[in-house]
Parts: sequence; C-alpha cells; structure tokens
Amino acid sequence: MAVSIGTPPHAPAFLDFNGSIVLRGICQEQTHILLNAMEILFVSHKYPPAVGGMEKQSYELITGMERYCKVHKIVFDGNESIVSFFMLLKKRIIETCAQNPGIKVIHFNDGLLAAFCVRHEGYAHLKRTATLHGLDVVFPSATYHRRILPKFNRFDKLIAVSNATAKAAASLGIHEEKLIVIPNGVDIRIPRAKSETNISGLLAEYGINYHGQRILVALGRPVKRKGMSWFIKNVVPRLQGEFLLLLIGAYQPKPTRSERLLSFLPESVSQKITLFLGFPTDNAPLREVLSDPASNEKVKHLGKLPTDHVQAILAASAAFIMPNIKVEGDMEGFGLVCLEAAIAGAPVFAADIDGIPDAIQDGKNGHLLPSGDATAWAERLNEVILSGTDKPNQDAFRQYTEANFSWDRMVGRYYNLFLSCVER
Repeated sequence: MAVSIGTPPHAPAFLDFNGSIVLRGICQEQTHILLNAMEILFVSHKYPPAVGGMEKQSYELITGMERYCKVHKIVFDGNESIVSFFMLLKKRIIETCAQNPGIKVIHFNDGLLAAFCVRHEGYAHLKRTATLHGLDVVFPSATYHRRILPKFNRFDKLIAVSNATAKAAASLGIHEEKLIVIPNGVDIRIPRAKSETNISGLLAEYGINYHGQRILVALGRPVKRKGMSWFIKNVVPRLQGEFLLLLIGAYQPKPTRSERLLSFLPESVSQKITLFLGFPTDNAPLREVLSDPASNEKVKHLGKLPTDHVQAILAASAAFIMPNIKVEGDMEGFGLVCLEAAIAGAPVFAADIDGIPDAIQDGKNGHLLPSGDATAWAERLNEVILSGTDKPNQDAFRQYTEANFSWDRMVGRYYNLFLSCVER
C-alpha cells in the first residue's frame, strides 16, 4: 500500500468536460488560486506495478492530475495482501483526511472499491466520486444489483468509461443525473515502430516462418468476451489467401491448477469467481481450436512479448482484430487496446458491442463489424487479405485517435468534474 501526496499544479486554465480550454470568466490569478485550493484523495486497488488496462488508467489519472491540483493517493502497490489493503482502507482514508484538511474530493477508481467503501462513516462531509469500468456494473449477482449497486447513488458523481457502461448502470438503478461519461485515454507519445524493422527476422525469433503473408493480430487476455476462440473456430476457416493470425498475450497451453480446481465448482459459482478475478476463461477453448492442424498452420500464439516487439508487429500488420462476443454478466467497458493498436499504426477491426464504439468510431479511427457474425467478419477481412493495398486512411485514423483520446484530455475532463462538485 502507498499513501502519498502530489505536487502543486501548473495548469494555466480550466478545461471543460470535453477537454477544451475555458477561462470561465475569471482572471488567471483567480484561476491559479482555485487550482491550488483543490486537493483530491484518490483510492485505487488497481495500480502499478500490476499490469492491465485499469492499472494504466488509474496511473495516468492520478499522476496526470498532479498538474492541476494537490493530489493524495492510497493505492495497492503489492506490498501487503489485498485483504489487508481493503480491511485497513477506512482507517487510512480517515487518517489521511485528518492530516490533510484541504482535501475536498475522494475519488474511488472502480466500482468494486466504491461498493466496499459506500458504507464508510467518518468522511461524509467530503464530495465522493467513482469510476465505473463495466464489469463492476454488470457483475452477475442479483444481490449485488439489488442491494449494493443502488447505494452508489450516495456518491456525488459516477464516471462511466463509455456510454454502454452508463446505460447499463442506469438500467440497474443508478440515477441518470449522477452519471457522466468520460472515455479513457491512450498514450499518444508512443512512437511508431521503425520502418526498417525486419519483421521476418523478428518473427523468426519466435519460430515463425514469415514469407510475406498478410498479418492479422489480436492482443489481450484470453477471456471469453474477447471472442478469440470463437473467431478461430468460425471465421478463420472462411478466410482466403495468404495470411497469418498472431495472438499476443498471456496464454496457458496446459490446464493450470486453478483451472482444474474451478472445474469442480458449480458453473454459477465458478463464473462469479472467474469474472471477479479476471480469470482467463478462454484458455480451454483456445487449446481446443489451436489443436486443430488446419488452424495451427495459420494461427500462432506468441505469448507475452516486449513492448517494442508488439509495436513492430502491429505496425507491420494488415489488421488488428477485436472480435468481442456477448457474454452474460460480462462486458467490454471501453476497448483501450483498440486505441493502442490504432496509435501503433494497425488498421483496427472491432466488434460493434459494449463500450468498444466509444473507442472506435467507424470510418474515423477504425472499422466496426457486427458481433458474432462470422460471415460479415470473413467477408471484410478477405478484402483486406486479398487486396494487397497498404493501410488506406491509417494516418487519418491515427490523427483522429490522438486528437480525441489522449490521457491529457481525459485528466482535464476529470478535473473539471471534480471542480464542479466542489463549486456546488
């Protein structure tokens, strides 16, 4: 656990909820005074050194906010058990607020944390906000939906990472006036891989004989909603021409001990456990489809790779695919990996489902395809494989992503939300 404070701000002006600079009728001196007066406490159990989309968002939000105001944080950094972190949260929050009476807002950076802390007493005089990422809304538990989620209305504001997440929250009892959508960002500073990168030599390091095939790439954890086993089983057999599908990310070629233990539990119980822990639920289906000799020639799993290798492969790819499917009780809150692929120079083809359309706007920074429609996916990707054309509109797609989804833009919108809560 880490408890720390940040540095005074250096931002010269306010930002509106869309990230545009607005002085709001006050002089720069008054602006500076207000910025310095704002103190925010961030609480998060998703934070580096752990790796993942929520950890990245939490890190960028907290460190980015230090440019706008004085920041305090209580985060799980792996130096104690997660149980201890949660059990000591109330005490640590109260102590931090007592030692820093300038704190005006406490922000909980995911719904699980918000659910745990919603009953806390001792700091009700402060404004409280929370971010909802998707699964923390639709988690398949009637008790959670009936008894816990409606209590989120006690918070002053709830930030949904996508319109789909906000819609799901409203359907389950969250008051619409409490909700605001602020999309996640992406690191626009990541440089493109050098054009002289020898992709043949790079893939040879992983035992792959590359001879000019069109490269399709999928990236991320093997969970069912990502749709990778579905794609390999239903779409890959319909693809034509010379292509190579590369899967990048954690994958277990053999059943793990945890997987075997979970197999003994009732499905209703194991589903909740796997969702809660982010367990790789697509591992077993992937083993089955990858064992097919026909798939094995066209599909290669590379496991986890160094960042520069991932960037080089994305830059050389003809398509980045994210073929998500509907999974009851789970959802893709936003689709950050799509933005990362677009920034790296890969044409993005993603399922039009859940929060993905908030990240990928069809024809502006990628292409949306109907979820679960194998025919539509095969037809579109066959055009890519057989055309041989080199990434039309990709520069425009990257520029659109950079202009609309930077971390700075996200942080500015959060700051203005916090400011509006304090002003009220």
